[in-house]
Amino acid sequence: MLEREPVWARDFNNLSYEGRRLFSELFGTFLLVLAGAGAAVLDAATHGQIGRAAAVTAPALTVLAVILFMGAVSGAHLNPVVSVAFALRGDFAWRRVPGYLAAQCAGAALAALVLRATFGNVAHLGATLPGPGFTTTQAFAVEAVLSLGLVSTILGTASSAQNIGPLSAVGVGAYIAMAGLWASPVSGASMNPARSLGPALLSGDLHGLWIYLTAPVLGALVAVGAAWILRGPGGGPSGSRAAQGTLQHPDVGHD
Repeated sequence: MLEREPVWARDFNNLSYEGRRLFSELFGTFLLVLAGAGAAVLDAATHGQIGRAAAVTAPALTVLAVILFMGAVSGAHLNPVVSVAFALRGDFAWRRVPGYLAAQCAGAALAALVLRATFGNVAHLGATLPGPGFTTTQAFAVEAVLSLGLVSTILGTASSAQNIGPLSAVGVGAYIAMAGLWASPVSGASMNPARSLGPALLSGDLHGLWIYLTAPVLGALVAVGAAWILRGPGGGPSGSRAAQGTLQHPDVGHD
């Protein structure tokens, strides 16, 4: 007897929800970049009233909130390397990756546009750049290692081995804050190509952008390999639900 397809899987294969999922990724990434890049913009505009601790905590808390309030819609990837990592693990369909990446980049660009329209081209619109006194090689290495940790945290908390449910949002948010607290002076602790791309494009400062487009990818690839060593192949129900979201199927009803 064939196993009945679970509701969340049938729901994810329902294309009528695709626009909702893409909007979720755009909106969530918009909020993330608004907080992350906006903290740097306002810190410069207020002559240091924000401070580094608050600047790195703001995006972490934003990610935590976004995962909790709409992670069930799209999985709340908010980051191109997260979408790619889930796809490599077999938890997310490759055919959906281009749409997710486009939505994430659009959300980041929209956030940068709002910051520029509101405050002007201040502090490169919060673009992530190697810190003073640090080389591009150092920034690349730090971004790759930070991304390794971030994607490992996301893949691990999505696994049924941990079975922590909504607490995964706390784990991911905590990691982002921790990474920023110790490493933001080196590279800005972006760990997210979309977060770096939006402010760079809207500020016109593409200096060092290659670091933030490539280092997180390298870190994510290593994280996928580490996940295979730790937990074997992906594609299980827990990881797939985390990657895809769990919107209710039309037969079940809506909230």
